[in-house]
Amino acid sequence: MPELPEVETVRQGLAQWVVGRRITTVEVRHPRAVRRHAPGGAHFADVLAGRTVTGVRRRGKYLWLPLDSGDAVIGHLGMSGQLLLQPADAADELHLRVRFRFADDGPELRFVDQRTFGGLSVSAGGAELPAEIAHIARDPMDPEFSDDGFVAALRRRRTEIKRALLDQTLISGVGNIYADEALWRARLHGARPTDALTGPAALRLLGHVRDVLGEAIKQGGTSFDELYVNVNGESGYFDRSLNAYGREGEPCPRCGAPIRREAFMNRSSYSCPRCQPRPRGSLRG
Repeated sequence: MPELPEVETVRQGLAQWVVGRRITTVEVRHPRAVRRHAPGGAHFADVLAGRTVTGVRRRGKYLWLPLDSGDAVIGHLGMSGQLLLQPADAADELHLRVRFRFADDGPELRFVDQRTFGGLSVSAGGAELPAEIAHIARDPMDPEFSDDGFVAALRRRRTEIKRALLDQTLISGVGNIYADEALWRARLHGARPTDALTGPAALRLLGHVRDVLGEAIKQGGTSFDELYVNVNGESGYFDRSLNAYGREGEPCPRCGAPIRREAFMNRSSYSCPRCQPRPRGSLRG
């Protein structure tokens, strides 16, 4: 699933191409693409016709497009969603779900989603911050993110560090890939209890999270297959810079020990057994 760097890359691309443009028509080609819009696809299209996009914003892994009506289009890419800018005469993608046409006859905005886990909806009055995503925490790239507030909340939790990093109500935008990479840099095993972290250690971890996310944004995110691309259909290349994630059996870039893979919440965690020793009492194998 796209994480903060991938979604931010898409946001930056959209900001260059859709802000200030007036939507003329919206074509919903698959109902699942707008299933979160309770009034249905016809209403989704009608309420957007004639509206002008005034910005492109992000909260964690969610995007939203504020409109001149005060409403907003909310988007989540899910596992395979893509927001692409395409010439009007370009052939339709196989998994094209929603098409936006604009008054200037410029590039169309297309929502393409092979697995249909992503989706779009309209948030009434949500231009500033859609109510549907207001519960999601700020992310560490947000200038209003509180480092001290995060550290205090993290240390109050009675859970494991990696689980906390994936908790979008605590810190948003971090997923499996970037959590593993930040923990590798911090030399911490993901099963370390949060309440055992000192304040300085938690701040160091946050610094590594921020560094990893920032570096990944500069490289356009991480693409392991063709499903994640930017608005121009181009893949990111941060996968070339990964130190732990997906590198089972390969030597740790820091100490040379083989990177291990462990089961984690129906997924996998990757870490160095030497640099990131498992905490005592952990039952992971």
